[in-house]
Amino acid sequence: MRKQKSRLSLAIALPFVWGSAQASMGNLGTTYGLMPGDIATAQALSMFNEQASATYYNPSYLTADERGEMTAGILHADQELRAARSGANSDVLSDSPSQHVLLGFKTNLASLTRAEQPLYLGLVLGVEKYGKEMLAFKSETSETGQFLQFGREPLFLNVGGAAPLMDGLSVGASARVTLEAAANLQAVSELNGETTQERLSVNAEPSLKAILGATITPAELFCESDCFWDGWEMALAYRTKSAASTSVDSNVIVNQTIPDPGLTIAVSTIDSFQPETFALGVQYKGDHWRVGGSVEQQRWSELRDEFASDTIKDQESLSPAERIQFSDIIIPRLGAEYQLNQNFIVSSGIAYEESPLDSTRNQELNYFDTDKAVFGLGLTALYNRTRILSYPVRLDLSYQYQRLLERDFTTVSVDSSGRTTDSSVVADGDIHVFSGSITLKF
Repeated sequence: MRKQKSRLSLAIALPFVWGSAQASMGNLGTTYGLMPGDIATAQALSMFNEQASATYYNPSYLTADERGEMTAGILHADQELRAARSGANSDVLSDSPSQHVLLGFKTNLASLTRAEQPLYLGLVLGVEKYGKEMLAFKSETSETGQFLQFGREPLFLNVGGAAPLMDGLSVGASARVTLEAAANLQAVSELNGETTQERLSVNAEPSLKAILGATITPAELFCESDCFWDGWEMALAYRTKSAASTSVDSNVIVNQTIPDPGLTIAVSTIDSFQPETFALGVQYKGDHWRVGGSVEQQRWSELRDEFASDTIKDQESLSPAERIQFSDIIIPRLGAEYQLNQNFIVSSGIAYEESPLDSTRNQELNYFDTDKAVFGLGLTALYNRTRILSYPVRLDLSYQYQRLLERDFTTVSVDSSGRTTDSSVVADGDIHVFSGSITLKF
């Protein structure tokens, strides 16, 4: 009964609040990458990206380039998520694309103060449907199945700053902004569904989650002349967990059926989740090239606790053995970049991501998630003859392919009499990501 009430409340209240888009337990930054350089290297060199996306991957690397910059770009992720089962007309479960407008900004704020110490500010913004969808979401259970990480996350916002502490050591911090929304609906309804005396209030508060980063250049820190550490850089980053959430309280009086004080329904649900993450990165720079990699630990096991208070997912009503299970994962990444000449740079990267979803049978939710092999390729063009502008214009194009490896699941459906039916499903998929941006330095 509680589940039916939850669905009723969302059906009544949310059409007044937002549109509908499948929620995602990943985000733009971790699922695909932010800027084309991150996408092209499968995020292997993202901790050493001089652009504004450093505010998310490693805020301290904002200090790597003293110039300010403005970046505008787009991202299109064409995804085919499949769930093969006997008797189905089609294996395709979802093929809805993710489409983002990306904006980045970075500047040195030192001129605002009398201090000579540079202080860098960075901001990166992503908005779904090329800027037309900022807050839409959908949270639901499913009998046919749903993928865990590839829904839309309409708004991505990260802002932070960085400063060099000494030669060879920089530190930075930023905040990832998520929203905690609350809606309250009061209404009187007739038996035919016609409502009167409606009153709706909506409130959305920002929630700030910290990201910390540090970059070490050993040659500058330890050596006074040429030494073994020339060309090496190391970085550390930490991202706290974050989750966007929505709560709905509604009170409905149905004439001749439900008198005052009416039917009170309360719903609380999370519509996106990003795990606590620890990251270590290393890169080596040559004259016209660089190679590097990173290792991330993502603590997905905490998502189980988030689901415990979610009235849509409703895991508390299940026995401990039937509740959805997650595990922490380690993600290795490797990337390289080579400067062909003064105008063109090519980059590439690979990564392998294990699935954090342990459960292959999770009643009512029926989530799917598989291991992923990721490959990226990118091209950067520097246009030097700008005539008016002080610095070259940078153009970036990138492509990324994600192969979701086959994995067996069992979906569970429950009919009105309480009888359960199990179905065997093989989940897999292919994702193609295209991204482009233009960057102006100042």
